[in-house]
Amino acid sequence: MAKNPGAGQKRALVIGGSMAGLFAALLLRKAGWQAEIFERIGSELAGRGAGIVTHQELLEIMQKCGVDSAAARVGVPVHGRRVFSRGGELVAEMPLEQIVTSWGHLHGLLRRALPDTHFHHGRALVRVEERGERVAAHFADGSVEEGDLLVGADGIFSTVRAQFAPQVTPSYVGYIAWRGLVDEAALSDKTRADLCDHFPFSLPPGEQMLGYPVAGLGEVMERGRRRFNFVWYRPAAAAGVLQDLLTDRDGVQHSLSIPPDRIRPEVVARMRADAAATLAPQFAEVVERTPQPFIQVIQDLASPHMVLGRRTVILGDAAFVARPHVGMGVTKAAGDAEMLVEALGRHGSDMDAALAEFEAERVAFGAAVVRRAQQLGLYIEPRELTQEERAHAEYHRQPSAIMAETAVATGIAA
Repeated sequence: MAKNPGAGQKRALVIGGSMAGLFAALLLRKAGWQAEIFERIGSELAGRGAGIVTHQELLEIMQKCGVDSAAARVGVPVHGRRVFSRGGELVAEMPLEQIVTSWGHLHGLLRRALPDTHFHHGRALVRVEERGERVAAHFADGSVEEGDLLVGADGIFSTVRAQFAPQVTPSYVGYIAWRGLVDEAALSDKTRADLCDHFPFSLPPGEQMLGYPVAGLGEVMERGRRRFNFVWYRPAAAAGVLQDLLTDRDGVQHSLSIPPDRIRPEVVARMRADAAATLAPQFAEVVERTPQPFIQVIQDLASPHMVLGRRTVILGDAAFVARPHVGMGVTKAAGDAEMLVEALGRHGSDMDAALAEFEAERVAFGAAVVRRAQQLGLYIEPRELTQEERAHAEYHRQPSAIMAETAVATGIAA
């Protein structure tokens, strides 16, 4: 069993090596903690996910982690939003400066900031054991690690959360997102000109398609070598359409996700045909030329507590998962980690008070982000809405509202 490295230095066990775990470990280390990440996957987490919208808060927290976001070229700048009609005409436009990036590129920047000796692969958590003011993590390989704090940053299906709060589970919201990346060079000149320097939308009735440019293979960001990331929200009833989408090539039905290479060819072919029939032709071309589209099942998750036990906390997607319309997942995880470390610093040796402050602020914020995302996605949900929900749905289906409020930090009030 590992011991504290030195007198007076506290030790944190961070479960999960994705974005939330890296933010937590890096910020804790900057604050003088020994922070160790334990990741169940036995190799680097390269290439996961697709596009990410950044926010100023995220860039500032990256700086605190030791990543110079300006020098590192976090992503690709886009200068505004566009909406295209079914026929491909530009029907609405608004300026909005943002930086968009890929999961792989952002994760790589953070990962390189953490020494390899503090990132432990192939360590699958089995259970957490609280020992007074200490906490121990038991792993599937039989090893045990002990520390002063355990941070559950292990995602929507968190093992940490499942042990302490098994009643808190994600819920399917009635629609999915088809997602994918296509090389910019594979697109026609017109589609590149219309889409690839912008944050564009196509809006079939009851659906939403959007996209933006991200780094290309090898994380290059030069025009012509980038990729275009798309997200297409579509209703999918749980008892029928969703079951079919998640039934793989061998007839095995998956519950809430399916590996991209296991999606049945006829499902992808049907999706491409629907794109040609319903989307602006520029987006239909993007879908047609994307080599390996994948399915994201859209879910809500809201935890009433982020402090579980005396010395165990959860953050990021382990605590709250908001629909991607707000574009706040990574920023929220970074903010959770920042608030945790700041509260620990303010309260010194009184960790109980620090964790109480952390929970009070971040539970309220996480709940507000989830509510906001629900409002933005109401018009896609295939269910009967209340009168208040119908008002939100009607407003948020308008092109002007979609452009102004998708993936921005405004409108979120705890």
